[in-house]
Amino acid sequence: MKLRVRVDYSTYSALKEVEKEYREVLEDAINYGLSNKTTSFTRIKAGVYKTEREKHKDLPSHYIYTACEDASERLDSFEKLKRRGRSYTEKPSVRKVTVHLDDHLWKFSLDTISISTKRSRVFISPTFPKIFWRYYNKGWLIASEARFRLMKGNVVEFYVIFKRDEPKPYEPKAFIPVDLNENSVSVLVDGKPMLLETNTKRITLGYEYRRKAITTGKSTKDREVRRKLKRLRERDKKVDIRRKLAKLIVKEAFEGKSVIVLEDLPRRTPEHMIKDIKDKQLRLRIYRSAFSSMKNAIIEKAREFGVPVVLVNPSYTSTVCPIHGAKIVYQLDGGDAPRVGVCEKGKEKWHRDVVALYNLARRAGDVSPVPLGSKESHDPPTVSGWLRAKSLHSIMIEHKMIEMKV
Repeated sequence: MKLRVRVDYSTYSALKEVEKEYREVLEDAINYGLSNKTTSFTRIKAGVYKTEREKHKDLPSHYIYTACEDASERLDSFEKLKRRGRSYTEKPSVRKVTVHLDDHLWKFSLDTISISTKRSRVFISPTFPKIFWRYYNKGWLIASEARFRLMKGNVVEFYVIFKRDEPKPYEPKAFIPVDLNENSVSVLVDGKPMLLETNTKRITLGYEYRRKAITTGKSTKDREVRRKLKRLRERDKKVDIRRKLAKLIVKEAFEGKSVIVLEDLPRRTPEHMIKDIKDKQLRLRIYRSAFSSMKNAIIEKAREFGVPVVLVNPSYTSTVCPIHGAKIVYQLDGGDAPRVGVCEKGKEKWHRDVVALYNLARRAGDVSPVPLGSKESHDPPTVSGWLRAKSLHSIMIEHKMIEMKV
């Protein structure tokens, strides 16, 4: 959790001295790790501690420890990006510094937060927001680690980390498969398929049309153009949708003691999906759908609630009948992808999103019987109003929604 506090000049100066020397230790630790081809915290600390202790005699020794941990994390992240071909420099560059603190370097109380500096301790008195009290009063504990970053105007940005005690063993009783699509997310709760509409397509295309209108005939370096582009807030809108949807799904799984089943999407999923698509607009929509980000948001929220997540192979989940194992043939309906198909063996009609849910559940180990597909064509109703972040059952009652027929 991020707290911003405006401090007096003497406190800011003391923290600025710590930040300056912390940066020097961090850069030396990174250079040592690069020259010795290691990302290990233990090896980096053993290699630089003695030298850095002599150079920074007044700096508390634990800042050297935390700087070495910071260097280890940066080097490890850089190596992963380099293996994926996404590194743009020869070595990690230290541009912004967030000083890491361990339990020896800071002390927390509801009145003041004390931080060790070169000469003494400084004290800051933050104003805690409502979300802090929400976690604090629910029994969450303050972790021993923290971080701070210095901003302009004598402002200290302090990061407090919450943690929970070890949860009780989670005994799952059911599965909730989740199928991610471009403009919606489908889920299966108590055998009832639901379609949650996200409007990602509208946000993506709307942003693109407005961006073209703003930038046509103008440079993107122009100050007014940049200001208008920033106000579009495409990324903020999509992040908000992902977070609310993840909370909705995870809370339903937590209350029902269920396991969440997700597709194990490969790296660079959008690149693989658009490589054979020639339609520029469809390529843009798929690329900006951020399937992996949605998956990661659900996994992250599931960790917070202690809900287990199972990743299964996504291949052919929407093209194989879950009852007969036969191929489902989709007939062209004028859309980008036909939504209703027929099982070659049983002749049942299946909706693409529904059959994917049952196949995901079966691959996760669910052995409950699968209902037969419908005999008539149908259009799946969408779940409107889901952004209220309530449970799926309460949304169904409030809005009188009908589950998708199979």
